[in-house]
Amino acid sequence: QVQLVESGGGLVQPGGSLRLSCAASGIVFSRAAMAWYRQAPGKQRELVAAISRGGSTVYVDSVKGRFTISRDNAKNTLALQMDSLKPEDTAVYYCYANFNLDYWGQGTQVTVSS
Repeated sequence: QVQLVESGGGLVQPGGSLRLSCAASGIVFSRAAMAWYRQAPGKQRELVAAISRGGSTVYVDSVKGRFTISRDNAKNTLALQMDSLKPEDTAVYYCYANFNLDYWGQGTQVTVSS
């Protein structure tokens, strides 16, 4: 059974930082392409950042220079370091894995507000 469990969300002031983590089980993590998506109220889910099996990364333009995606294949974990957070980053953040099929976590809420 594949499980992706996110943690690390919460409430933060503008300009602050959060670190999201995703613990994966049930897949060969090192062979999976991984990503973070987010969905704000009333908006479509969008790709935030992705990391390939080989470690190549891509980011949506709005987070470039502020967010960093990383993976630890030894610990089967995916992370998203989010710095200089803005109110428009407020959303539910989802961990995603592609390992033959698509898998999603349950999501973690990130709220950026003063």
